[in-house]
Amino acid sequence: MKKTIENFELENKRVLIRVDFNVPIKDGKITDDNRIKESLKTIKYGIEKNAKIILLSHLGRVKTEEDKEKNSLKLVANRLSDLLEKEVTFIPETRGKTLENAIKNMNNKDVLLIENTRFEDLNGKKESENEESLGTYWASLGDIFINDAFGTAHRAHASNVGIASHLPSGIGFLIEKELKNFKKALENPERPFTVILGGSKVTDKIGVIENLVTIADFILIGGGMAYTFLKAGGIEIGKSLVDEEKLEFCKNIFEKYPNKIILPIDTINAKEIGAESVHKAIHQIEKEEIGLDIGPYTVELFKDYLEKSKTIIWNGPVGMFENRAYQEGTKNLCEIISNLNSLRIVGGGDTAAAVISLGFQDKVDHISTGGGASLYLLEGKTLPGIDIIDDI
Repeated sequence: MKKTIENFELENKRVLIRVDFNVPIKDGKITDDNRIKESLKTIKYGIEKNAKIILLSHLGRVKTEEDKEKNSLKLVANRLSDLLEKEVTFIPETRGKTLENAIKNMNNKDVLLIENTRFEDLNGKKESENEESLGTYWASLGDIFINDAFGTAHRAHASNVGIASHLPSGIGFLIEKELKNFKKALENPERPFTVILGGSKVTDKIGVIENLVTIADFILIGGGMAYTFLKAGGIEIGKSLVDEEKLEFCKNIFEKYPNKIILPIDTINAKEIGAESVHKAIHQIEKEEIGLDIGPYTVELFKDYLEKSKTIIWNGPVGMFENRAYQEGTKNLCEIISNLNSLRIVGGGDTAAAVISLGFQDKVDHISTGGGASLYLLEGKTLPGIDIIDDI
């Protein structure tokens, strides 16, 4: 078991907290501040315990000098200040005397946000490749390190693994919540245990399928990846998305677990994205058509499995949900799951975006804040950003 922020005496300590403030920004405005809100419990705890809170986060990818302007955390500092109802000091640099002096002059309960850690990637990817000297430097700014950025826990960066290698370390409340939910579902699930897998490519989910097919009772497959399974079974899929290199994998896994892997029986098609859509049985897809969503009979089929399930994990939309014409399948599954008395976990990334945008954020038990990190857990892998944390 990993140490948490509650295992440390924080008073008068400089507490470095790695948070995930990688929020979407459009036209100079934050369009979704959920990740900032998810960090508040840990930050407020540090404030209540009279610590000096020093926050680190990345934002977007920084490959050029031009990227720095649009990926500054200044906007995030302002929004965090509003949410905390207290001033947040923003330091527009990742190292140097200005930062060091600002930290030296902090009082207990103060909150300071360091500029985007990915600014250190401009000259040699020091952050993303966990350069030893950068992790050592950031560690020198604090007394205790708390990792609460689940979204980057599957990466070994200077701002998580690098710092934790040099300081007493623990996890924050967000990561603690993520790990508890996934552990409950994956290590000791109440059964039947059903997984919904969607998204575009089988390649992205091979590790998940191989791991979960041995754990779950049923795997319901939708989204673009379903058409690769269907083609592997000899069904005409027209111009639908197909992962040609994984046809043999799909054929073999389906033949091995025919009663576990449940495929669509009907589909919503169009001759091109945005064109008039038609409802077809799976065997009626024509050569010029593209499958873009699961159909109503598939929704009913999936519903039969979901209603008898006690544990549900959903990773990947079952249609092109970002286009309103092809979001009915995903929306209908949201409605079904929202009314169930079971443990319902939604993976991060596109799945979380779909559930939140369709208005079901408060109608499931847990929505993960990390797409990549949740995939790692579903694959049965360890997370380096958490593995490095001190054990109790």
